[in-house]
Amino acid sequence: MKILSSKHLLLIITAVAVSLAVQATVAAPPTPNPIVFFLGQEHTTSGGKNIVRYYYDVANKDAYPADLFEASPALPPCGTNKNAARTWVDIFDQKGNRLNGFCALTKPGDLSRIWFAMDEDQVPPSWVYIELNDRKTNTKYKSGLVETTM
Repeated sequence: MKILSSKHLLLIITAVAVSLAVQATVAAPPTPNPIVFFLGQEHTTSGGKNIVRYYYDVANKDAYPADLFEASPALPPCGTNKNAARTWVDIFDQKGNRLNGFCALTKPGDLSRIWFAMDEDQVPPSWVYIELNDRKTNTKYKSGLVETTM
């Protein structure tokens, strides 16, 4: 068995330390803003009212890490839900009026069918956008505007 000299041992330790430092500074890719597209609408009845639901999908939902949607009991609750998600999703019209929100999505894949509803006789806004609000880091990810019709 050959014993390494202190000079060789120092070189190996230095190489390992530099390698670890380089790996630590290579950051994960930044979380992107959502890219939203309109899926369609559904005429239905809710609470005795005729409504229209407008459905959307987030095309780049797979770019979001799963921990953004983990249950976060240390953060404020959503109503009575004390295990609300870390990230809440809100849908707004083009003027910034909130149309609907989701506080209990459990995974990025849940972004595939988000929606807002309006009474059947109401004219929907021409454009909407969504915001993902990471409550842990106080970071918001905002989409561009998307139409409410095909």
